[in-house]
Amino acid sequence: MERAEKREFVTELNEVFKASGSVVVAHYAGVTVAQMNEFRSKMREAGGTVRVAKNRLAKIALQGTESEGMSDLFKGQTLIAFCDDPVTAPKVCMDFAKTNDKLVVIGGAMGATVLDAEGVKSLATMPSLDELRAKLVGMIQTPATRIATIASAPASQLARVLNAYATKDEAA
Repeated sequence: MERAEKREFVTELNEVFKASGSVVVAHYAGVTVAQMNEFRSKMREAGGTVRVAKNRLAKIALQGTESEGMSDLFKGQTLIAFCDDPVTAPKVCMDFAKTNDKLVVIGGAMGATVLDAEGVKSLATMPSLDELRAKLVGMIQTPATRIATIASAPASQLARVLNAYATKDEAA
């Protein structure tokens, strides 16, 4: 990489660290090219991105961001996975790490909070933003359905009582 490319890369990474909901740092030593392509495509489908970065450049890019505390995670062969949704990147990384023991999640950051491997794991178990929205809509719709059922119940009961009297009079 030439100096201009390095500057551009550092600027781009700096924006990623500032804008992402969460960033996951993992070691990828021993991961084959095919496995890495599979991992990248899974992350892309989920709306995230995977980048391999030089540790020195990543540490420079972290300067001046909220995530600056995670700079000591960048040792060895590291990759960065990030997404706007705070749960997506950890979830995809942990799912891929279950099937591939060569990918080792070492930590990450969510805003100013630096996460260790267990923190990333617990973040991965949380529901995503879309899942939370669906649950919220379901919770809002359920009471409305119950109110409509309760409001219509007395009217239907009254109709049944009137029908019973009408059929009783016809039978007599």
